[in-house]
Amino acid sequence: MGKLPLHISNGSVLTNRLNELNIEGEILTWQEMLCEGPTVEQVYSDEFSKLRKNFFSTFYDIDLVISEIKQELDKLNHSENYSEIILWFEYDLFCHINMIAVISLIQQKKIKLPLYLVCSGKVERNKNLKGLAELNAGQLLKHYRDKVKLMPEDIDIATTVWHIYCGKDHNLLKPYIVKKSSFKYLSNCLKAHVERFPETKDGLNVMERNILEIVKNTAIKSRHHLLGYALNYQGYYGYGDLQVSRIIEKLSLFFTEEENLIKLNRKGHEALLGQHNFSKEIDNNMVFGGISKFDFQFNKKENKLIKTVYNAN
Repeated sequence: MGKLPLHISNGSVLTNRLNELNIEGEILTWQEMLCEGPTVEQVYSDEFSKLRKNFFSTFYDIDLVISEIKQELDKLNHSENYSEIILWFEYDLFCHINMIAVISLIQQKKIKLPLYLVCSGKVERNKNLKGLAELNAGQLLKHYRDKVKLMPEDIDIATTVWHIYCGKDHNLLKPYIVKKSSFKYLSNCLKAHVERFPETKDGLNVMERNILEIVKNTAIKSRHHLLGYALNYQGYYGYGDLQVSRIIEKLSLFFTEEENLIKLNRKGHEALLGQHNFSKEIDNNMVFGGISKFDFQFNKKENKLIKTVYNAN
């Protein structure tokens, strides 16, 4: 009997879909959200595991069971059982950071199998970008047939971007925004990443400003209502309920909640007008890989990250 592929899916929902379609091979389900929280380059080293466990406990009150994650990842310790590895990841930042970590882990384990990518996004006759789990059976199978083989230069790009993400200078990502590769959505994701840092003008990042614009321009009845809008109109971030709910909570100083209505307060209007830098007041000590969101601001005019004034020394 010949060897079968190892599929690495971006989560349990997609794993269930692949099982329903009887896709040939074994599936490793990746369960992480490395676009938030601290990371180090050696994926799932003891240091990495400790950082992730502490992050989920502190920021989301979740007990990350490292033993279960490592049990799933153990499939990568038996690469001799497989013919190839097929990555199933989507167009957004959430998926792309996970994807480059997975590719880096495969390289760290010195696995030499052919590596393929199935990546969703633009779909024929659809104006909206689609996640893999949103595709119907025919679309999903077509994506599988059209999978892209990753070349050595693609793998080098992925591991280099992961190295930079885990480091202290995310401006080093800029050349990769314009670099051609088999990752056709990487450019959009890297742009979205640097725009997660507060703008120098108002201290808001792109997503925070977008959420306040939704409150300003839409009759929002509740936080749950706002969550739905924010999830639908978040562009290339791919955040889940947990992440967006946390952002909305941090932004609550900018709006007032009445019965069946959320509206901007004075601070909210001032923030959108850029009359004051509110980064300190938002009190968001989120970490992205190797650096803290609070320590850098995105200078739109210079199109780069600069150290915040109070952390410039």
